[in-house]
Amino acid sequence: MTVHFIGAGPGAADLLTIRAARLISESPVCLYAGTYIGADVLSHCPPDALLVDTQHLDLDAIVAACVEAHAAGHDVARLCSGDPSLYSAVAEQTRRLDRAGVPWDVTPGVPAYAAAAALVGRELTVPEVAQSVVLTRAHRDSTQMPEGESLAHFARTGATLVLHLAIRRTRELMASLVGDYGPACPVVVVAEAEQPGQLVLRGTLADIADAVEAAGLRQAAVILVGPALGARDTDDFVESHLYGTRIRPRT
Repeated sequence: MTVHFIGAGPGAADLLTIRAARLISESPVCLYAGTYIGADVLSHCPPDALLVDTQHLDLDAIVAACVEAHAAGHDVARLCSGDPSLYSAVAEQTRRLDRAGVPWDVTPGVPAYAAAAALVGRELTVPEVAQSVVLTRAHRDSTQMPEGESLAHFARTGATLVLHLAIRRTRELMASLVGDYGPACPVVVVAEAEQPGQLVLRGTLADIADAVEAAGLRQAAVILVGPALGARDTDDFVESHLYGTRIRPRT
């Protein structure tokens, strides 16, 4: 029996991959974080599945539930919001499962930043504007950031920034980016993407904190920052050579 770490996407049941939906429907046990994953996604579970909300469980309790299910001969759907490759604690959990001799695998999902970009119809990489995307988070009460991964360091690149787990520090973080991006740099905040409480805020580094605070956002939001977000509005970018008209040499 296997513990399946499954990317549950941003929250909409129809944004699960076909593989993810199949594995969920075949697993008698489902572990999920109720803070981020709702009834739509859980509707793929078998009617008699054991549902375990992990939002108030520590790592020991989560792994113990997986080991217990394995001992009973049950597959486990361990749902991760977005994609398991980002901030999902898969590394900690799988390390412990390896020690316990419990097999596991990973199924990717739609990440929150991709859902956010789709909702506002923006590409995060635009020719000669921004060709890199930095996925990072803020640090205060959580684990330390590795040396060299400060937000100021990333800001100097001019890349499109995607900030996770940062919504409570929006004003402070936006102020720290003004020197590199300028106060008029576009910012998009998406909370609870593809869920009933979905909220999209558009603004700039100068004013987005006001909108975030007025909306009372405290969690489940992603912040996108960078000139690529506004490039289409000004039409001030070149077209990609990938699809542009080029004279190809004769062969």
